[in-house]
Amino acid sequence: MKKVMISALTLVAALAVSAPAWAGIEDAKKWVETEFQPSTLSKAEQLKEMEWFIKAATPFKGMEINVLSETIPTHDYESKVLAKAFEEITGIKVNHQELGEGEVVRAVQTQMQTGRNLYDGYINDSDLIGTHSRLQLVYNLTDMMKGGFKDVTNPGLDIDDFIGKSFTTGPDGKMWQLPDQQFANLYWFRKDWFDRPDLKKRFKAKYGYALGVPVNWSAYEDIAEFFSEDVKKIDNVRVYGHMDYGKRAPDLGWRMTDAWLVMAGAGSKGLPNGIPVDEWGIRMEPGTCNPVGASVSRGGAANGPAAVYAIRKWDEWLRKYAPPGAADYDFYQSLPALSQGNVAQQIFWYTAFTASMVAPKSAGNNTVDDAGKPLWRMAPSPHGPYWEKGQKVGYQDAGSWTIFTSTPLKRAKAAWLYAQFVTSKTVDVKKSQVGLTFIRKSTVFDKSFTERAPKLGGLIEFYRSPDRLKWTPTGVNVPDYPKLAQIWWQQIGDVNSGAFTPQQAMDRLAGEMDQVMARMQSADEKGNVYNGCGPRLNPKIDPAVWLNKPGAPKAKLANEKPQGKTIAYEEMIKQWNVK
Repeated sequence: MKKVMISALTLVAALAVSAPAWAGIEDAKKWVETEFQPSTLSKAEQLKEMEWFIKAATPFKGMEINVLSETIPTHDYESKVLAKAFEEITGIKVNHQELGEGEVVRAVQTQMQTGRNLYDGYINDSDLIGTHSRLQLVYNLTDMMKGGFKDVTNPGLDIDDFIGKSFTTGPDGKMWQLPDQQFANLYWFRKDWFDRPDLKKRFKAKYGYALGVPVNWSAYEDIAEFFSEDVKKIDNVRVYGHMDYGKRAPDLGWRMTDAWLVMAGAGSKGLPNGIPVDEWGIRMEPGTCNPVGASVSRGGAANGPAAVYAIRKWDEWLRKYAPPGAADYDFYQSLPALSQGNVAQQIFWYTAFTASMVAPKSAGNNTVDDAGKPLWRMAPSPHGPYWEKGQKVGYQDAGSWTIFTSTPLKRAKAAWLYAQFVTSKTVDVKKSQVGLTFIRKSTVFDKSFTERAPKLGGLIEFYRSPDRLKWTPTGVNVPDYPKLAQIWWQQIGDVNSGAFTPQQAMDRLAGEMDQVMARMQSADEKGNVYNGCGPRLNPKIDPAVWLNKPGAPKAKLANEKPQGKTIAYEEMIKQWNVK
């Protein structure tokens, strides 16, 4: 039998005149040729995927929908480039708005509380998985992909290719959100400075061990002190050993709930989050879905010795070792400030800013050489004295598509099409090349990133390593993220201002968390608001009873600064270097 070979170009030409539904195929071909490269798919496979989107979008052609995300380079690319491509290919216009993370959370909370359809889709952190799986006010994607969304679910979506799918899966085993971008908090340092023989010699003479990637907080503190108080100047530039932020704003709260406490050692062993005590200090017993408290007197750890130690070190390091003005920075100001080139290290650095940190020297980035290679590297987050092997190591943000049941079904379907488009294999490699916030395993291992890896400071090695699973978002112990998250930043801000000691602030924080959860418990008991999974608070007892038990909350250590420990970067990177 004769085999007939039809080229992708011939196929496109035939489809372009066959039916009105194929009106976008020429636009698809243009985008595939000029923008959606490289890709893990061949151009023919990309066009086949676009053919599916054109067909599936036919009932929605001419619609205009609204979606919301926070402002990072990945979403900027979606808003300015992919939304335009989607409209030209499918005929669905998308107003993709970008706001600060606090404003996104407020919009999400408002739509949950009022039932008004503010946006047809949100890229909303998977930190809300405990909220969404309890309130069930968003579409359950597992069921919808087989039911109401079946006719608009891409057969090539490949859910198993998403590296963060476990983060968006509730305790019921259902997937409530679709990952759109991911980034982790890692350790960042100036490798060119750490490699200088004169600095290595001076550090070893003072501290008795090698200057290298800090394994524990003791070493991080020593390195911060060394650069801020001993080195002081490099190439006639005043340098500092630490960078952070302290502005009284919502992102100061996320600075802590984003695993800062667990990095110090608060909480229990367990992945993706501590069992029974998570990184927020909230206790939820195994086999249940009911949080029982945040304060030590109820079995939580939010005001325990490890949490208080964590807050004390944050405040102390910010005051002593960070550049002047850092205490007034917010999240968006502090991380790009590293590109000025006057900071030696940052313990809590987000890989979302990799794209900015690899900008050329001509753009004012002082942390790359003349060839564009980074003078810095990223490495695992060091841990505090309360940390135990088996605990999560740090935080990983998984901004994920979230569609509310208060959104009319037709609009929800159109939003689901857009969500799948901007996460599709057709566009994902190019989107990841722009934003460097990986969601697909196939993209992480694409040859284009093997080629680019030397210019990304360890990012590719991290995401190819199984170790990435030790960095996780907020989990299911948090019953209502918007209500509880807003409590944090005021209390933490009062530490930095000097109004409260770390212990006083964390005592007040834990007490307020318990009060809010008590109201949730009452609401759940009266109206089953949280579907039977609302808090069921333990009675308050002497905190010493809990502190004398094994596990979290953990009793105060006699020595909170053990000997500093470091590892050579070359040895560390071997652990991540998965081919």
